[in-house]
Amino acid sequence: MTSVTQAYRYTAPSRLVDGRLGLSTSGGTALSGPALAPKFFSGAVTQAAPAAAALLGVADVALTRYHQPRPGWTRDPVVTCGGDRLRFESFSACGGVYARLDLLGGALDGEVFDRGTTNVDVNGPLREALARVGARDGLHLGVGADELTVTTLDGAVVEKKVPLPERWLRGFAEVQVIAAGMDLRAELPAVNAVRFLRSLPKRANATLWVFPTGRDLRVGDRPGPGGVCLSGAGRLATLLPLLRFARSLRVYGPAATDGPASSAWELELPGMRYTLALSPERWRGFSGEGAVLADLATDEAESDADVVGMLLNFEPEVEIGLLADRAGLSVARVRAALTQLGTAGRVGYDLADAAHFHRELPYDKEHVQHLNPRLTSARKLVEAGAVQVEGETARVRTDGGVREVGLADGSCTCPWWWDHRGSRGPCKHVLAARMVARAALVVVAG
Repeated sequence: MTSVTQAYRYTAPSRLVDGRLGLSTSGGTALSGPALAPKFFSGAVTQAAPAAAALLGVADVALTRYHQPRPGWTRDPVVTCGGDRLRFESFSACGGVYARLDLLGGALDGEVFDRGTTNVDVNGPLREALARVGARDGLHLGVGADELTVTTLDGAVVEKKVPLPERWLRGFAEVQVIAAGMDLRAELPAVNAVRFLRSLPKRANATLWVFPTGRDLRVGDRPGPGGVCLSGAGRLATLLPLLRFARSLRVYGPAATDGPASSAWELELPGMRYTLALSPERWRGFSGEGAVLADLATDEAESDADVVGMLLNFEPEVEIGLLADRAGLSVARVRAALTQLGTAGRVGYDLADAAHFHRELPYDKEHVQHLNPRLTSARKLVEAGAVQVEGETARVRTDGGVREVGLADGSCTCPWWWDHRGSRGPCKHVLAARMVARAALVVVAG
C-alpha cells in the first residue's frame, strides 16, 4: 500500500471562543475557482449542542483505526458547502468506516458566500471546546477566514503534512457506489434506537445480523431474509454520544445476502443527520470492494465524465435525469460517468435523499487515475491480445495459465474469484473479457 502526502495549510488554527466557532479552511475548490482559504458560510447554528457533538464524532472517526488499533496521524475532515447545507466527511485510518454530518437548512441561519469543498482544521484544543458545548449554549459558525479574526491571537500559519494511503482515497469512490445500491431496511423511533444501540456488545470485533421486527431490531448471529449485516458492532461507537439528541435511527443495507455486507446507520438529529457506513468486515477497508470497476471499464466513462463534470455546480442533490438531458447521454452512461468522477472524490451519495451530491476533494488527478490496479491490469491484458471471446465464455492467457471466464455471471477460474466469488467486484480477467466482448458488439453494430 503506497501513500501520498497531503499538505493542509491554514491561515490560523480553528477556535471556539465565546460561542463563536471559526473553522479554518485549507486550499480547496469553489464556484468562484481554486482558493487558498475559501470562505463558505457565516451564521448561527440553531442547534448548538448536537452540531458540536456530531462534528466531534466526524473528527473522532478520522482519528480512529478500528482494525488493529494503534496510534495514527491526524486527518482533517472535508467540508462541502452545497448552498442549503454543510456536509462534513471523514474516513477512519483503517479505511473501513465512513462518517458524514449533514447540517441542513433548518439548522443554519446565516449567509452563504460561496459553494465548494475544502478541509477544515480540527485540532486538540478545538476538540476539547466542542465537547463542552451545552444545550443552552449559542453557536455562531464561520467556515472561512473572516470568522477567525475575533479568535486568532498571533495569525500564525498552521501547516499539517498528512500521509494519505491509497486505500483511504479509493474508499471515497467505493462508498458512493456501494451506498447507491442500499435500501432503507428499518427505521426506529428515538426510544427504540437508544435501547437497541446501548444493548449492542462493546467489542469492536463483534459481527451480528439485525432484523426488523415492527419498530425494533432483533439481533442474530447468522444471515437471514431481510437481515442487515453489522460487522464490528463497536464501530458504531460515535453514535452513542449523540443518542440524547436523536429523533430516529435509519438502517440501510443491500439486497439479502448470505455473507458479510456493508451497512449504513443514520441518526436523525434536530436539523441535521449523522451517518456511518461500515465495510463488510472489520478488517476490510472499502478500498478493495471493487464496486466501481464495472462502470470504469466502459469505453465511454472517461470522456462522459469530462462532460458531466462540467455540469456539476456543487448541488446538494445531483438529479441524474436532468444531467442526462443536459449532457445528451443515457441515464446508464451518466451513472457510469458519476462513478468515474467518484474515483477522484468528485461525487458522494446521500442515502436519505437517494441522490448523489457534488464535491471536489483536493487530490492529484493523475495520481488518482492509478488507484484501481485491477482495471489497469485488465487493460494491459486487452492490449496484449490475451483475451479470446467465444460466445458467453472467454479464455484469458496469463503468466499463471489460461483463465476461463463466464461473461454472464462474471465467474473465473483464477484464485481471486475462488476466494471472493464476486463479493469484492470482478477480477482483472473478467474485466478484460467484458471489455473485448463489448468492443466486438460495437464493431458488429457498426
